[in-house]
Amino acid sequence: MEYKDYYKILEVDKSASQDEIKKSFRKLAKKYHPDLHPDDDKAQEKFKEVNEAYEVLGDEQKRKQYDQFGQYGFSNGQQFDPSQFGFGNFGGGRQYTYTSGEGDDFSDFFNLIFGGSGGRGGFDMGDIFGGRSARSAGGTRRPQRQSYESELTISIEDAYKGVSRDVSLSFGGTTRNITVKVPKGITPGKKIKVKGDKWGIDGDILFKINISESRDMKLEGLNIIKKVPVLPWEAALGEKVIVQTLSGKIKVDIPEGTTGGTRMRLPGKGFEDLKKNKGDLYLEITIVNPPNLKEEDKKLYRRLKEKIDYNPRKQ
Repeated sequence: MEYKDYYKILEVDKSASQDEIKKSFRKLAKKYHPDLHPDDDKAQEKFKEVNEAYEVLGDEQKRKQYDQFGQYGFSNGQQFDPSQFGFGNFGGGRQYTYTSGEGDDFSDFFNLIFGGSGGRGGFDMGDIFGGRSARSAGGTRRPQRQSYESELTISIEDAYKGVSRDVSLSFGGTTRNITVKVPKGITPGKKIKVKGDKWGIDGDILFKINISESRDMKLEGLNIIKKVPVLPWEAALGEKVIVQTLSGKIKVDIPEGTTGGTRMRLPGKGFEDLKKNKGDLYLEITIVNPPNLKEEDKKLYRRLKEKIDYNPRKQ
């Protein structure tokens, strides 16, 4: 396996500060960005290397772990055998993949160091440096607990109130029905761990939560955007309307002369996350014509057309 010198890749000294590391990363990421080199495989590979290096050195804990490994005096590009450290089965048919929040695949070297600590395969650094985190008292290595990842998409209402979902997943050709309890206040991208033992699965399952938009509602941070349809005369003359929100029905005053796209802010009535932080509720006005107009109704519209001398498309 090839040793990667992340300091050399990011063109910084081992004593570099976090600000220096970040500054160098931004410069190199811009230099090798795929958008600037769409047909340059070498530049794109360099871009991946730079991202991987920053994933490690930009994180204090990962950097410390990597520096421990570097005490063995490896140089960039040097080939080494993980079996030197008592892990002769590494690479023996098992695949280790670490995926970041953006979905970038990292190298085997990255997985070797951080796979175990991240619960995604690999081995624990404590094994290399004489630790006992992955060994029993007798010195024999304990098998690591497998971890699985999946995704679960729920509605804004389910995220707001909490929900239990039954999910079917396949493990080694066997389908398991799993109940996932989603707490109220979950936000997009958060992960829920489900212990697999209860469902006959050797390992835990991490469900990444996605929140879908509905036809008339979406989430922007902790703010809820709720579309409120009103009739043309309600918008023109003003009206009191009843609006169904996630917390119940509310009465809203539509001001006279309201135009389509207007947002009315209700502070503190938005989404409440797991830490009890609250967003705002925005009622977005949409003007809707009644369907299936009768001839008599159309006559009223024609009279308005003739009566009102106004063209909204004129500047």
